[in-house]
Amino acid sequence: MKSASALAAGLSLCLSLCLPLTLSAEDTKAAEKWIPLFNGKNLDGWTVKIRGYEPGDNFGNTFRVEDGLMTVNYDQYDEFDEKFGHIFYKDSFSHYIIRVEYRFIGEQAKKGPGWAFRNSGIMVHGQSPESMSLDQRFPVSIEVQLLGGRATGKRTTANLCTPGTHVVMDGKLFKPHCIDSSSKTYRGDQWVTVEVEVKGNQIIKHIIDGETVLSYTKPQLDPSDADAQKLIQAGAPLMLEKGTISLQSESHPVQFRKVELRKLAP
Repeated sequence: MKSASALAAGLSLCLSLCLPLTLSAEDTKAAEKWIPLFNGKNLDGWTVKIRGYEPGDNFGNTFRVEDGLMTVNYDQYDEFDEKFGHIFYKDSFSHYIIRVEYRFIGEQAKKGPGWAFRNSGIMVHGQSPESMSLDQRFPVSIEVQLLGGRATGKRTTANLCTPGTHVVMDGKLFKPHCIDSSSKTYRGDQWVTVEVEVKGNQIIKHIIDGETVLSYTKPQLDPSDADAQKLIQAGAPLMLEKGTISLQSESHPVQFRKVELRKLAP
């Protein structure tokens, strides 16, 4: 049996070794806090860019706050007329998880394209609104496509689209514009929560209810795309390490109840 002094010395050593671990865990927990990007009151910190209009011109009051919800509506439009829009958060990010709660409501705007029925998106690794041309339809970015189901048939959400970009899947450069996720179909006006885990140029995951429904690596600019070419000529690197976050207006009313972000270590 060890002496009392030996036991005391051992206990002291254990405490001295364990204490830093405890502090480290607390620091880690603090770093994992969710940061609300939308405050539920106004659009402070966000910039609207609608096709045909300068950044900051919120044509038709397209993006607004109603009953604490970020709402996209077209009640002041005569017809949609390809006025695709995006609302950009003020900061760019590299390593993070963004969590969005959304739902589609109401009827699609007059003359909205058929493919845009119950269609919106979370754009990550995007360009700035100021760098977009006046008539540019979509920012060069990686789009996490948000879709609502039709009355019948399968229609997944948290899909991938690539305006001006490519990604790598299964070790090969993926060039088609869109690919479906493995999610189920969400019909009606129900709320859906989507998380996107972004780790620089390493990997991006689309997650619903804790399940990864799509993942890919090495997001990058498409040198053959006219909008991406402008960025490359201005000195943008081919491989995407970080960028803006924006939400879409594509002719169907949609609401966002929560938009929040948790930073990740590089």
